[in-house]
Amino acid sequence: MTSIESIINRQLLKWELEKQQAQEQAHPQPRPTPIVTISRQTGSRGSYFGSRLAQRLGYQRLHREAIDFICNSSGYRRRVIESLDDHFRGRLELLVEGIFTGQAVDLGDYARQLCSVVLSMSELGGVVLIGRGGNFILGPDRGFHVRVVCPREKRVDNLVKYKQINPAAAAREIDKSDQERRRFVKQLFNADIDDPHHYDLVFNTAMMDIEELVNTTELAAKAKMAKLTHLDHDST
Repeated sequence: MTSIESIINRQLLKWELEKQQAQEQAHPQPRPTPIVTISRQTGSRGSYFGSRLAQRLGYQRLHREAIDFICNSSGYRRRVIESLDDHFRGRLELLVEGIFTGQAVDLGDYARQLCSVVLSMSELGGVVLIGRGGNFILGPDRGFHVRVVCPREKRVDNLVKYKQINPAAAAREIDKSDQERRRFVKQLFNADIDDPHHYDLVFNTAMMDIEELVNTTELAAKAKMAKLTHLDHDST
């Protein structure tokens, strides 16, 4: 079993246990979805920020590789969906279709699987999702969305330091990654990954300490979840 499979299995077992516990409660209480999505530029230290935030919140960090692994495995996708309550499971297909309503986008198998998995995770909660356009799938009413950026020259320095590569190679990796991520979001969601309106917080890590950013995000995420809870109760 790979390390990615171990991470996925551990989180699936947690969701399955939580579902069992909810079914045993006479009147389970609805709650806003505790999921955080992180969009980051290569070299911005966004992945490290996501790891520290997940530790602080007691959540599981799921990177692009884990998400793609689930999307490409019918067995894992089935287990994720089976962890949902019946009401949300019945709405899932409509929610996926609604993401692309009015957009001239070819909704292929991967896009459907990605949206289905991320929407399911937002309902199950307890994860920090890094990459894969999670914020565009979930929208402002589901989860808390962070964008981590940094000036290009600083990102080059970060890659040179942490990956032990030369500046030219670091610059090429950054430019390639920026282009691929920008294209992915544009093609799938017809959106600009750099538009700050798609996020709850945008951080520039050039002069900021990661622990300070974790503190700020924890406070802001809890405040938004409290507001979503209030709005949810008002609508019932």
